[in-house]
Amino acid sequence: MYPKKELAQLVVSACKHYNIDAVVISPGSRNAPLTIGFSNHPNMKAYSIVDERAAAFFAMGIAQQTKKPVALVCTSGSALLNYHPAIAEAFYSKIPLVIISADRPKHLIDIGDGQTIRQEYVFNNHILFSANLKEDTEKKNENIQLISTAVTKAIEEKGPVHINVPFDEPLYETVDRIADFDFPELTQRQEVLSLQYDAAVNVWNESKKIMILVGENFPSEEVTQCLEGYFSDEKVIVLTETISNIYHPNIINSIDQVITPFTEEDFEAFKPELLITFGGMVVSKRIKQFLRKYSPKHHWHIDELRAMNTYFCLTAHITLKPERFFTELNNLVDKGESGSTYQKVWLEAKSARIEKHEQFLKGVAYSDLKACETILASIPDNCQLQVSNSSVIRYTQLFDLKSTLRVFCNRGTSGIDGSTSTAIGAAIESKEQTVFVTGDVSFYYDSNALWNSYVPKSFRIIILNNSGGGIFKIIPGPKSTNALDYFETPHGLTAEHLAKTYGFGYRSAHDIDELKNSLTDFYQESGQPEILEVFTPSDINDVILKEYFKNL
Repeated sequence: MYPKKELAQLVVSACKHYNIDAVVISPGSRNAPLTIGFSNHPNMKAYSIVDERAAAFFAMGIAQQTKKPVALVCTSGSALLNYHPAIAEAFYSKIPLVIISADRPKHLIDIGDGQTIRQEYVFNNHILFSANLKEDTEKKNENIQLISTAVTKAIEEKGPVHINVPFDEPLYETVDRIADFDFPELTQRQEVLSLQYDAAVNVWNESKKIMILVGENFPSEEVTQCLEGYFSDEKVIVLTETISNIYHPNIINSIDQVITPFTEEDFEAFKPELLITFGGMVVSKRIKQFLRKYSPKHHWHIDELRAMNTYFCLTAHITLKPERFFTELNNLVDKGESGSTYQKVWLEAKSARIEKHEQFLKGVAYSDLKACETILASIPDNCQLQVSNSSVIRYTQLFDLKSTLRVFCNRGTSGIDGSTSTAIGAAIESKEQTVFVTGDVSFYYDSNALWNSYVPKSFRIIILNNSGGGIFKIIPGPKSTNALDYFETPHGLTAEHLAKTYGFGYRSAHDIDELKNSLTDFYQESGQPEILEVFTPSDINDVILKEYFKNL
């Protein structure tokens, strides 16, 4: 059974041609031709998610793991607007999504017809391409070109695209076969070297202080291997984050832990001459402030597509994959002794901070910090760890994680709005067990994520519930005002009834002993996904974190 509408057949055929095999559909009537086409296609895995915002983040979680575009299908009107938070996240995180919206025909727009808005170009600021298809059957070739351009951009430029498809009634007519269409083939994207190696080698050889800073990065043995030659180079220090997914003894993997106690003299001494960056967004605000104020002479950013001038000192955008660039460079640069102590002083600072870190945590009271230490240490080897934004990702940055973990967080826009939905989408495609650690506000904000019949039984959620947005007690400013409740939003809620409603197991912990006991069998096989809600004392969490940094 296929839709009779040629436009619907065209869109479904294009997705098949370009190897898009997952589609997330939200219910509606105007999108009926698309729903019939995708749900009946033998090579398409169709998911039904009611809430469009949750659906978009769920699709993004799938695409995050597969690195392939996922299609999203919705009806006309405001349904489409609910996709925008995930579209913005996908745009900045370089995750391919193909948004397919059903629309009213043009003659029904702005005349008072129901469930109708101006859908064309509605995502213009956060989209790679908008394809507004034409109903006219004589425009078939033009429609083919528009769809092909959109999907090609999603694949090659790694981001979201929008295909708007107008349908007039009737909407539910079907046929027993689909028409044949000819679509252009994808062409292989060529890498172009934008910085000549001889110039790069000269800068490298002349520099005594080289910093390689890695942002969000998909787990890759190839990336880690290409950096192997630099981990032992005395003039090179590699800084990573939890979501960089790079593990090695000779790296700085807790940036804030190391640089927070720096004096003006330290910042001058530790300032790089050459900064090389790659990967996505960086969590640490302190490293951004450091490198903006104490600018290196040279800053190279390595990315095939885009370069963000995060530190206001970009001198070269190298449009290659990091693996290729670092491997080539390693074969060309001088390997002799440089007399530099740059790596040594960084690692000595790290060692001193770790000692202070361990001493402090031995005697610290039960709090967010202590709970995070216990939770992160408990996660089994070879898990996928999804982390929500705000406080939780920042706490995670302070601890050494097991090198077998694969860590993800929505840092493109750093919003709390779809973290749970993304984690569930990612869990669908992950071969490993997925553990999602989140804050309470983020969890409740995206509670419709649980309205999902595809959640794996092995999926685990740990909620750090400090009864409000604890981040607003940590950052300077909100606490000095008389409006803290409007920032922090204290609530006193518990996830117990949500868990029951959606078929999750539920347990809770209110102190360190309860937490440790709850974690003993939390990750083991069970007949349903599980939630562990960890309640912490909101009145001392910020005090303890500030004491922690002061102690360093």
